[in-house]
Formats: sequence, C-alpha cells, structure tokens
Amino acid sequence: MNAESNKPVISELLSQTDSFSTIQVMEFITERFGSGIVFSTGFGQEDQIITNIIFTKKLPISIFTIDTGRLFQDTYQVWDKTFKKYKEPIRAVFPEKKDVEQMISTKGPFSFYESADNRKECCNIRKVAPLKQALDGAACWITGIRAEQSLSRMKNKLFEWDENYQVVKCNPLINWTTNQVLDYIEQNNIPYNFLHDKGFISIGCEPCTRAVKKGEEIRSGRWWWEDDTKKECGLHR
Repeated sequence: MNAESNKPVISELLSQTDSFSTIQVMEFITERFGSGIVFSTGFGQEDQIITNIIFTKKLPISIFTIDTGRLFQDTYQVWDKTFKKYKEPIRAVFPEKKDVEQMISTKGPFSFYESADNRKECCNIRKVAPLKQALDGAACWITGIRAEQSLSRMKNKLFEWDENYQVVKCNPLINWTTNQVLDYIEQNNIPYNFLHDKGFISIGCEPCTRAVKKGEEIRSGRWWWEDDTKKECGLHR
C-alpha cells in the first residue's frame, strides 16, 4: 500500500475507530496496514506503554529508536531494562557520522545554545534525518504523543496524514491523561526512566532537557533557553 493511497483514508480511520480502546486501535492498524507499521520510541513513559502493548500482544510492529549520541545515561538504562524484560529487538537508528562530525568540527559541541537556527540544525541532523531514514517505506507510523503534553499537540488526532514523511500517523495515546499513563505503568510493572521522578517529564537529549518547575507546561523543560511555546524538534509538525 503506497503513501498516496493512504492519504485520503484518515477520515475513514477516525470514523472506524471512534469508540475503540487503545489496544483495539493497535490491533486494528495491524489488520489495516499489515507489516508496514513502525513505532518510534524515545523510552519515555508513553512510549514504554506502547512498547508493552506491542510486545505483550505479540503485534507485528517494528520498533526503533533514534540514538542521537547525546542521550541521558538513564535513557540507556531504560533501554537495557526494556530489552531484558521483553527479550525483543528494538532497532537503533543513528545520525550520519559525517554530518555530525562537520557540525561539531565547525561550530563546536554546544552550538545549539547560540541560536534557534543552530538548535534546529542539530535536531535535524541527529533526529529528523534519521527518522526519515527509519520511516522510508512505512505505511503507518505510531507515536507516543499526547494532547496534554503541549498547546501545539492539542490539535493532533488519533490518525493524521503526515505530509512531511508521507505516512499515516497513529497517536494511540493522544487522549490519555498523565494519571492514566502513571497508573498503567504501575499496574503493569513497566520499566521507566527514573528522571521522570525528578521532574524530567519530557526527556530528550541530555544538554537540551531540564526538570520542569511547578506550574510549567509538560514540555517546558525542552530547549528552555528559547523563547518559543512550540517545543518541537521537527519530528512532529
């Protein structure tokens, strides 16, 4: 099933799954898209829930993660615990070595603090370009985004057409609350990043993530030095 044939079906998918539970949605897309489904995990709480569903339900969905080279040590520990718990493969996708080398050689290791353009360049090299590679040929891309995470994500729906990556995008946890996420993790004994317990709600690269202060938006700890309410790196537009 090619990308163009998928583009018009979004309204149909939304209508067919209107009353579905999250697990029913996941089972539905495996029937609809077959082996053409991929899930991108960053090992955050939401991603760990989706991983749990995929592995425990034995769903034919490929899981990959983008290793930017700047992740927290805690993130690698969650990755390891996840692998040991489920004994299932999670594909590692890396940035192009030459692009990282050129950026750091010419601008230094912390150029992203100097300007929004530099930060977006770093995100593009370390995250966006590898994602395009990982999504090549996919019919459906599963993500862990939730509407509650930011103002910009409140407009997202369960199914969307991603023009940038030419793929149907499925956000199975889009309407979940934070309490639902925490309860599911506890009830199912799911490995999670202990940085979450220290106020790191949205976790990305180590130098670009800080703990969230009381009263702040969930994603305010990402690229906090930028005066910008749209806290995105370019993966989700």
